[in-house]
Amino acid sequence: MKNFELYNPTNLIFGKGQIEKIKDLIPTSSKVLMLYGGGSIKTNGVYNQTIAALAEHEVVEFGGIEANPEYQTLLKALAVIKEEKIDFLLAVGGGSVIDGTKFLSSAALYEGDTPWDILANRIRTVKGMPFGTVLTLPATGSEMNSGAVVSRKETNEKLAMGGPGLFPQFSICDPEVVRSIPERQLANGVADAYTHVLEQYMTYPTEAHLQDRISESIMQTLVEVAPRVIVDPSNYDVAANFMWCCTMALNGLIQKGVPTDWSVHMIAHEITAHYGVDHARTLAIVLPSAYQLQFDKKKEKLAQYAERVWDVTEGTVEEKAKIAIEKTESFYQSLGIKTKLRDYTDDYQGFAAKAAQSLREHGLVKLGEHGDITPEVAEKILEMSY
Repeated sequence: MKNFELYNPTNLIFGKGQIEKIKDLIPTSSKVLMLYGGGSIKTNGVYNQTIAALAEHEVVEFGGIEANPEYQTLLKALAVIKEEKIDFLLAVGGGSVIDGTKFLSSAALYEGDTPWDILANRIRTVKGMPFGTVLTLPATGSEMNSGAVVSRKETNEKLAMGGPGLFPQFSICDPEVVRSIPERQLANGVADAYTHVLEQYMTYPTEAHLQDRISESIMQTLVEVAPRVIVDPSNYDVAANFMWCCTMALNGLIQKGVPTDWSVHMIAHEITAHYGVDHARTLAIVLPSAYQLQFDKKKEKLAQYAERVWDVTEGTVEEKAKIAIEKTESFYQSLGIKTKLRDYTDDYQGFAAKAAQSLREHGLVKLGEHGDITPEVAEKILEMSY
């Protein structure tokens, strides 16, 4: 097991009826900018609960943050922060709203001329404007980590950012919100969380037994609850397990002391940047091909995963490892997620080379747990994903 430091200051408040606690979590002297997405919070009760909890606060609202938060939209929100002299941000939404809020938390205190430089130059945020979250869509784990991803449509870019200043002060996770989530987004949430675990688990054996077992238990639970939450998202116990899995998948715990991959994410971001495909679906497109190309380096861990998560007890290491990839792709497909790029666009020829060039331009030239996934390798992975 590798040396590690574990730091996570987020106060996670989980369960029914917890939104009202916002009133005690944000100082009444703060001027709050409440950020949200397309407006679903106004039909599922979350908006009314949040406004009621903020009755003693001065609140400004900003809606319209997209899935895959768009830089130009966030610049408009940044202007509101400065004009209104906001000093506390409240993200009410899923991972995209929370990611956008993290960018704003950093940009609000950034002293440079161009906030995009935070992403383009990978500037680590040590201090940001304080913010909290009310989670409405389990998937990304952004409610309990310090990472974010922002898109820029005009340049076909989708870049990551982070730093210790970007942990939410608090996050309220009420599983009752799950009952109003559409089936497509539920499927995306399962696939996103599942892939988050794999990115931190599917490398090579390192004698980190507890981390492996926690990762495997999250995946086992997602496999168990996925069909149930999609069929009946109003089942509170199923929704609660789904929501907690999504948070645990990316709150930093299972990545400590182990090598991690994340090449699937970096490559998949290029698909979203160019075609606007849902993030979770891009992961399902890239991951099977990535594992096939890296088979010899991942086969021991793939075999372990086959045994412990999919109960594959017979065969050689290689045979189990191949079944593991097949089982994973089938799991994505069981959620209604197609796993080839051609299922999402007819304009895919030549895309792999464009994506490779984009990775090169952003300095993403040594991806994966071994640092051996170059843009050339990424190009092959994407060609296999057509």
